[in-house]
Amino acid sequence: MNHEEIKSVVQEKFLSSERVTAFLCDAKVLHPEWVKKDRLLAIVEYGDEKAVFCLFTSCYPPKSFTDLSIEIVLPIDSTFKCEIDNKPSDPEAILYLNLQSRNNKFKFEIQMTPRVDNFVDDLFRGIEAVNKLQEQPEFVWLKKYSGKNDDDIIAQSMVLPRGVINTQTAPVAIRESLIKHKMCDKEFDYTFTKKFTIFCGTWNVNDKSPVIPLKDWLCVDKEPPDIYAVGFQELDLSKETFLFDQTFREDEWYNAVLNYVDRRAKYVKLEKVRLVGMLLIVLIKEKHYSHVRNIVCDTVGTGIMGKMGNKGGVSIRFDLHNTSICFVNSHLAAHVEEYERRNQDFRDICNRTRFVQPNQQPKAIKDHDHIYWIGDLNYRITELDPQSVKKLVNENNFAPVLEWDQLKQQHKNNNVFAGYIEGVINFKPTYKYDAGTDNWDSSEKHRAPAWCDRIFWRGQNIMQLAYRSHPSLNISDHKPVSAVFVSEIKIIDEEKYRKVYEEVIKQLDKLENELIPQVKVDVTEIDFGTVRYLELQVRTITIKNTGKLPVEFEFIKKLDEANFCKEWLIVEPYKKCICADESCEIQLKVLINKTSACKMNAGTDKLYDILVLHLYGGKDIFITVNGTYQRSCFGCSIEVLVNLNMPIREVPVGKLIELENKRDQCVSNQSTYSIPKEIWFLVDHIYLHGLKEPNLFEQPGLHSEVLQIRDWLDTGSIDPIPGSIHSVAEALLLLLESTSDPIIPYNLQSVCLRASANYLQCKQIVMELPEKRPGC
Repeated sequence: MNHEEIKSVVQEKFLSSERVTAFLCDAKVLHPEWVKKDRLLAIVEYGDEKAVFCLFTSCYPPKSFTDLSIEIVLPIDSTFKCEIDNKPSDPEAILYLNLQSRNNKFKFEIQMTPRVDNFVDDLFRGIEAVNKLQEQPEFVWLKKYSGKNDDDIIAQSMVLPRGVINTQTAPVAIRESLIKHKMCDKEFDYTFTKKFTIFCGTWNVNDKSPVIPLKDWLCVDKEPPDIYAVGFQELDLSKETFLFDQTFREDEWYNAVLNYVDRRAKYVKLEKVRLVGMLLIVLIKEKHYSHVRNIVCDTVGTGIMGKMGNKGGVSIRFDLHNTSICFVNSHLAAHVEEYERRNQDFRDICNRTRFVQPNQQPKAIKDHDHIYWIGDLNYRITELDPQSVKKLVNENNFAPVLEWDQLKQQHKNNNVFAGYIEGVINFKPTYKYDAGTDNWDSSEKHRAPAWCDRIFWRGQNIMQLAYRSHPSLNISDHKPVSAVFVSEIKIIDEEKYRKVYEEVIKQLDKLENELIPQVKVDVTEIDFGTVRYLELQVRTITIKNTGKLPVEFEFIKKLDEANFCKEWLIVEPYKKCICADESCEIQLKVLINKTSACKMNAGTDKLYDILVLHLYGGKDIFITVNGTYQRSCFGCSIEVLVNLNMPIREVPVGKLIELENKRDQCVSNQSTYSIPKEIWFLVDHIYLHGLKEPNLFEQPGLHSEVLQIRDWLDTGSIDPIPGSIHSVAEALLLLLESTSDPIIPYNLQSVCLRASANYLQCKQIVMELPEKRPGC
């Protein structure tokens, strides 16, 4: 967009009688409590009166006046002053524009351009015109922008309230937030819907390159879709990809998709995102791209230790016109019996996916109008032997088999994909085949066929037109699947929007004079009780708006602190707008991980925090959070663990803190172990029971079993170690990760990685490890 096109968008923000005479892009507000983000500065003229507006834009360049929020209003009156600091000798110099009106001062940083001269000239013309007037203007037309009904439009209103942080919105911007909230409630009054066709495809390609045409998968419908969302799994199974997340296959498959999408339409890339072997590509017709905003992607690994990216999900979200859309491509845990792990993977992807946008609260998957979830979900068929399954599906008799489909059962019980819909399955299972054929698995395992590859959706006004597999594409042990949807996308009618917008402003003008924000918090002291390592604890508080106005709240930082809460505490949502007589539930989650556990064990932190709940335009409410941390061997230093000859639960807290703080002074004696007993127990168990276990240290265990193993180590139980061998292996990795210093010295880590595939080199490195750690 050129300068004049942007100016026309800014003009739409104001009434036709209010004319934008000059404006600047890329102005930065220099304020110690404001984020240094680009703003737009506009001089607006109404009759003989002028004012300077500072506007924030949610995207640049702004595509519509709805992308703009008014943050500062400075009337050009007798109190208005303009001072300029710059270096004229430097053509690329930064100009500092100091503006003052009615005891409010703001400083802006602006890059020197020819348009700056025009803007400043217009400012001085406004000042000169005001000075010639015998009576000062009243600026009544500014009241709707400031929310004030008295003569002092700006005084007090632009003083930042105590504790404004991060997004740094001023009261005028708060008013804009309330207007947006009201406009959202009246959305049906100014929007209409248009049907868009969406193609969703998923394929586990089993480490194969695209050596065959994809036309029979991507281009089989009568009309080209408006949007393609194509997901791949197992793009590359090499160890290098697993460890370093780099693969040439991403470009191979991306180019293959571009080559075989429907040629009757022109498509552009909206976004693509990859995590190890999972790749999600979203394409959109070129004619629609100008209506797309706020594109964000995220990745979540749920593999070993709940982090590695061999399993997990990749997601892309965006706004199309006035509808938010989210695509998720996931690869869940394998093996027939691991349906609980698959359920947990789904929950982890939902809970950990966060789409972060500037000056906005992070969005979760569930926070979207339309959601499409594709992928190798890996749910299998139980209670039927493989031969019976093959016989029934070869006869196209799918119903008896689907009764024993794990995903159907778990979905029916709301254990997974609650609120989502799946279409009717009228195609053969997509797994497992002998690669390159249409023959069922003939390996020693003789796996029962299963519908591993699935497509779900969630949202209103979505209709599925097709749900099918594409068996002719046979290079993998999976068959690709696709679904086609018709989705109704909300589009803004600009003329109706403006009318509703003006009505909302009038309503707010009346409401804002009644009461200041008032809320009631049901609990202000929250006790989490006993909290254990890696064991999530959740409490809920309710904030009720007891006033007559919408209330915007935010948890704010305390003085001299970097964040509003400690690292072991999560508050969701941390900011929101609550309508009158409505309530908002706030979840407080406590999770002690490696970092916080080390501090707890050393006594440098404790389960205690005070949250400051700030009401914009109102008071602060203080909420106390406390609990008791049950110390664990997880998070202890190696130096302390080798000096503990009893279970850690039996060690007095004061003694443990003393040992952690004096670990560099540890003295070896007869009771000192060569290695921590907890590590020895786990390694010994794996040596005795797990050396022949396939996928050891690659397949994750169950979180519940890892917690049982933690308790077994901490209590010194004489019972057998609980849980599967994979859970023991994961517990060992978590224990090693949680130590304050690594087992392998930093100077040997790169050498270990290079030698990881060579037994003799590994043995040599072990011989080079120090027999005793420093201080022991």
